[in-house]
Amino acid sequence: MTDEVDMSQLRRLLDAIVTIGGDLDLEVVLRRVVETAVDLVGAKYGALGVLDRERTHLVEFVTVGLDAHERSMIGEPPKGHGILGLLIVDPRPIRLPDLTRHPDSFGFPPGHPPMTSFLGVPILVGGEAFGNLYLTDKLGGGPFDEDDEQMAVGLAAAASVAIDNARLHARVREIDLVEERERIARDLHDTVIQRLFATGLSLQAALRFMTRPEAIERTQRAVDHLDETVREIRTAIFDLHQRAQERSGTDGFRRQVLDLGTELGDALGFVPTFRFDGPLDTVVGPDVAEHAIAVVREGLANVARHAGASRADVTVELDGDVLRVDVVDDGVGPRAGRSTGHGVANVVERAHALGGSAALVAGVEGGSRLSWTVPLDGARAGS
Repeated sequence: MTDEVDMSQLRRLLDAIVTIGGDLDLEVVLRRVVETAVDLVGAKYGALGVLDRERTHLVEFVTVGLDAHERSMIGEPPKGHGILGLLIVDPRPIRLPDLTRHPDSFGFPPGHPPMTSFLGVPILVGGEAFGNLYLTDKLGGGPFDEDDEQMAVGLAAAASVAIDNARLHARVREIDLVEERERIARDLHDTVIQRLFATGLSLQAALRFMTRPEAIERTQRAVDHLDETVREIRTAIFDLHQRAQERSGTDGFRRQVLDLGTELGDALGFVPTFRFDGPLDTVVGPDVAEHAIAVVREGLANVARHAGASRADVTVELDGDVLRVDVVDDGVGPRAGRSTGHGVANVVERAHALGGSAALVAGVEGGSRLSWTVPLDGARAGS
C-alpha cells in the first residue's frame, strides 16, 4: 500500500469517526457504526451484536444489507453460536476467506442469504466487551485483507467512545427523569395536598354554622371527596418515588426506605407517603443508612400497631452534615394512652449509638411525630 493510499484511507477513517460520533442516541450510534463499517471496508453485509451482561451470548443484533423481507425470512436474530461466537470466546479480530469452511460453522438457517468472506472485530467499552462487529462478503469478490482489518479495528475503537458517550447521555437523561419525578412528588406533597387539607379543614369548620340538612350533607360529602383525593395523590406520590428509583437502576438508601411502604402497607391499611431531600444515596454511609432504615421500619410498625392512623408521612432529609428522619401520623397521639412497646426505646438507642437524638412527641395538628437525628459521621462517633 502506498503512502497516498494510506492517507486516503486515514481520511476515510477520520470521516467515519466523525460520522458515528455525531449522535448521542445509543440505537442510532449502533446503526451508524455498522453502516460506516460496511462502507469503510467495502462489505455487502454488516452487523453489530451486543452482548448480555454475562458476556455469554448476543441480546441485540443490528444488521445492514438485509431488507425487511430477508430479515423476516431468517427469523429470530442469532445468539452468537458458530462463527459469531468465536469473538465471544476469544475477543480478537478474525478474518476468514470462506466462513462456511471453518470447523465452527453451523451453516445458515433457511432463508438466510449465502455469505462467504468474513471479518469480525470486538468492540470494547471501558475495557470490557460490549459487542462484536461482523462484516461479510467483500465487494468485488475475494477475502478481506489486513488493511480492512486495521480499518475495522480503528472504527471499533472510535465506536467504543461513541457508545460510551451515548450510554452516559442516556444515564443523564434517566437521572433527570428521576429528579423530575422527585420534584413533582414534592410539589404534590408540599403544595397540593396541603391546600386540599386546608380546604377540608375550612369546610369542616363551616359545618358548625350550617342549619339546613341539605347543605350539611353536601358539605360533608365534599369533605369526604377531598379526603379521597388526598389519599389518591399520596398513592401517586409513592408511585412516582417508586418509578424514579426503578429508572435510576439502583437499590440504594432511598429504594430501601421506599420498599418499607410496600412491606408495611397491609399492616398500616394505607400507603405512607415519602419525602426525600438531599443526595442521600451518595452521602449517607451504609452504617448510618442501616440504622435509618430500621428507624423508619420501627416508626411505621408502631403506627400500624398503636396509632389508629389513616395516614403516615415519612421524611428523610439532609441538613448539612446531619441526617433527619421523621415519621408523622394522624392517629391518637402519644398523650392519649398510646402504647409504643419497646419500639421507641430501640429508636432512641440507635440514635445515641450514632451520637444523635430521638423522641416521640405530639404532632402539631394531632397524632404524633417520631423524630430521629444523627450526624453523618455518627458511625465513628458511636464507635
